[in-house]
Amino acid sequence: RERRCWKSLTQLQLMIMSCAACSARVEKAVLEVAGVSACSVSLLTNSMAVEGTASPEEVITAVVAAGYGAECQGEASGARAKTVEAADNESMPLLRRFLISLAFLLGLVYLSMGHNMWGFPLPFGLEQNPIAIGICQLLLSATVLVINQKFFTSGCRSLLKRAPNMDTLVALGSGVSFFYSVWLLLEMTFDVSGGDPHGAVETLHGLYFESAAMIPTLITFGKFLEARAKGKTTDALRALMQLAPQTATVVRDGVEQEIPIGEVRVGDLFAVRPGERIPVDGVVVDGISAVNESALTGESLPIDKKEGDAVSAATLNASGFLKCRATRVGEDTTLSQIIRMVSDAAATKAPIAKLADRVSGVFVPTVITLSAITILVWRVCGATVGDALSRAIAVLVISCPCALGLATPVAIMVGNGVGAKNGILFKTAVSLETTGRARTVVLDKTGTVTTGLPTVTDLLTVGKTSEEQLLLAAATLEKQSEHPLARAILQEAEARGLSVGEATRFLSLSGSGVRGEWQGASLLGGNQALMREEKILVPEALSKRCEDLASEGKTPLYFARNGELLGVIAVADTVKEDSAQAVRELREMGIRVVMLTGDNERTAAAIGKAVGVDEVIAGVLPSGKAETVACLGESGSVVMVGDGINDAPALARASVGIAIGAGTDVAVDAADVVLVNSRLL
Repeated sequence: RERRCWKSLTQLQLMIMSCAACSARVEKAVLEVAGVSACSVSLLTNSMAVEGTASPEEVITAVVAAGYGAECQGEASGARAKTVEAADNESMPLLRRFLISLAFLLGLVYLSMGHNMWGFPLPFGLEQNPIAIGICQLLLSATVLVINQKFFTSGCRSLLKRAPNMDTLVALGSGVSFFYSVWLLLEMTFDVSGGDPHGAVETLHGLYFESAAMIPTLITFGKFLEARAKGKTTDALRALMQLAPQTATVVRDGVEQEIPIGEVRVGDLFAVRPGERIPVDGVVVDGISAVNESALTGESLPIDKKEGDAVSAATLNASGFLKCRATRVGEDTTLSQIIRMVSDAAATKAPIAKLADRVSGVFVPTVITLSAITILVWRVCGATVGDALSRAIAVLVISCPCALGLATPVAIMVGNGVGAKNGILFKTAVSLETTGRARTVVLDKTGTVTTGLPTVTDLLTVGKTSEEQLLLAAATLEKQSEHPLARAILQEAEARGLSVGEATRFLSLSGSGVRGEWQGASLLGGNQALMREEKILVPEALSKRCEDLASEGKTPLYFARNGELLGVIAVADTVKEDSAQAVRELREMGIRVVMLTGDNERTAAAIGKAVGVDEVIAGVLPSGKAETVACLGESGSVVMVGDGINDAPALARASVGIAIGAGTDVAVDAADVVLVNSRLL
């Protein structure tokens, strides 16, 4: 799709937002801008993502017109860091505001409830002066309201913009209580001046100054708890960001020099000593070392690196000295992509979050209407103005907490953070929710359930031929072949320390095997059909054993010298260690597991049986994989897991596509979820 996308969702930082109704209002205003095709506002991170052709200036103008603030950030990584820092710094001012408000509120409660209800003593002879008690309550209450004036400025601003938010409910509940109490205080003065001090004492019991102060105080405490929750959800991002080194030791003109990480360019040579973290993605040009990649992949064991091997930013060089050439820097490194994926997913909305926003958009006006109806109904039923008003205020106050709009994004952010720590990257919140609803999981075989790398599994010799003699002859013959099965035989020979020779007069027999000469002998290798064609005798017992191997998903390769069979080498794409456990756990969750492959039915059935899938669909072409996934999707949400280019259409067609991290870029791009460590478990 051709589109312009502000990939970093914190490039537009929003201000003055306080609840889900605010985010709904901002989204509505931005979506009305010409050229905006999609908009997603995150209350959790106070950020916004916009897709379309509209300029940032046009979007900011729309946000400001809606009564909120917006700021276009520069570098994506810096903007993300600012978001995390803001989340950290938000809770402490709220805590201070709450504690100061609480101090004044306690004095107010002592005056209004301690004295009036329980007869607590008052200083300066205030017991005999109800007007003075009322004035003290007014001053204490007004102080608390001034401390928490943000609720009133935000609530009134949004009300004037005809987009009331949760702060409007707080302002109305507290404000009505305060001004009704002021009116009663004035009535008390008239009672005293009219010679009815007893009436003033009775009216004193009807003041609501403590309610006016308690509402913003308790809501501030709630905001503090929300800010703490928001701060904790950024722990994953913060931990990932802290992994990145701030400097790199580059080699320029043969001289090592330490420079800021932002100045490293693609193609630069950089040195990494033992105990240092690798600054950017690169490839080893000199040195051998073990690199701890647990920060990115979750694998606890260090990975050996040598010349030609790729290394990733933020991984730890555990032992030797490495000299590497930078291949990806800045926002292109694997670490930066992981950070971006986590933050982008947190700022997008899952379907259930969008539902919460739609409810929040009409929630505040509905509550205000219900509050007004409450007053009318209680007055009609004969209640006093004070009683009716107290019920109406209760409706406003109880409706104030905006957990409706906060709980879901917090859950999304936490889920993505935990996933990132375990090597599971959700590109969007939609993929997070949809994955949880999946009833069917479709697994590609090669590279997903299996390692994708054929290995030697069995050596069957004939007569006095030893395993080493069979393997040496086979490896010498296969050395010039490019076939994956040939490489498996060579690797096995190298692992056993055999000195592989050089065959002459090598000839590849298309579809059946290879032929060559070595040490004056004629060598032949291939399938059973080639052996029959060359009239090479295969013992019946060996032939039956080979059939059993084939039924296990292994490929038997026959080797002969001077017309006599040396033996058989079985090669297979081995199952990953954790695949069977992963399939078992999926099935225990009530999920149907299907293995989909282009391999032949016999091999596919053997692998499927080994890992315990519910169904095996074999012999399917890449285009057929997408069609098969679509058919399976007719009965519910389907997850497709794959790693190759041929899996990309199916990944895109599935409800959720999950790519193995070690797979092709095409597969990773087509997927909604990426498994960094390439393990199904």
